Amino acid sequence: MSHDPASRSAEAAAGPAGGPLSVAFIGLGVMGFPMAGHLAAAGHRVAVFNRTASVAQRWCGEHRGRVAATPADAAGGAAIVLMCVGADDDVRAVVYGDEGVLAEMGEGSVLVDHTTASADLARELSAACAERGIGFVDAPVSGGEAGAQNGVLTVMCGGEADHFERARPIMNAYARAVTLIGDAGSGQLSKMVNQICIAGLVQALSEGLEFGRRAGLDLDAVLDTISQGAAGSWQMANRGSTMNAGEFDFGFAVDWMRKDLGIVLSEAERNGAPLPVTALVDQFYKRVQEGGGGRWDTSSLITLLRPAGHRP
Repeated sequence: MSHDPASRSAEAAAGPAGGPLSVAFIGLGVMGFPMAGHLAAAGHRVAVFNRTASVAQRWCGEHRGRVAATPADAAGGAAIVLMCVGADDDVRAVVYGDEGVLAEMGEGSVLVDHTTASADLARELSAACAERGIGFVDAPVSGGEAGAQNGVLTVMCGGEADHFERARPIMNAYARAVTLIGDAGSGQLSKMVNQICIAGLVQALSEGLEFGRRAGLDLDAVLDTISQGAAGSWQMANRGSTMNAGEFDFGFAVDWMRKDLGIVLSEAERNGAPLPVTALVDQFYKRVQEGGGGRWDTSSLITLLRPAGHRP
């Protein structure tokens, strides 16, 4: 790119106070594609980059925006740059180097990372951004593909309050809850708590449903009843009936859950937190992967409890 990002402030990319902004979105997977779509629907000027260019072109066929040739191209002139890619190394690949977003982000802009990644990476990116006068927020999300499509994600954030406040109106386009938890890395650590809780819940729900099936109960009636009491949860309300039906070809993939739990267990090894149930469930997910279910929804844990004739 020929222009000098250091000479351009983020204010140049902003419209009237509270109005549309120039933003970039890097990573148009099952989460990023609809999230970026909500930004366009809200009236923001959106540039998108995806490693597979045809996906970005398809996005622009459905939404108003611009396909960027590189992450740097997307970030040029953007007040807010958002990322939702695979893992730590994927984040570094779109942030650093001549084609990375930092090469073109202007002073006063904010980088928001929605990737579920390590807290160490969040702290690394925060420091790299600070050296350039750029804000940073680590902002992993919860709510799954449906939450992204419906614009009702929960976003857990880490970073400085002023950076967060600049980015929050943008994130509100696809979220129902956007919360600053603490310093850089706090968002990622909060997402780890989220995944620990989900792992235990899904295993318990699997065991309860299989117990009820073998006891000869009407599981639809059981779920309708106990979901209104103390056992009720998002997992029960959104996955109970599909687990009972043996349907798993949707949702949050086992492969991604194992990636997340790997991050969790590495962090626990550092901070000394005992996670016996989480470690066990991670191994259960490994068995689902080994059986060919890596792309199944995380609720497929129940398949390990069912006899062969009752598996998909």
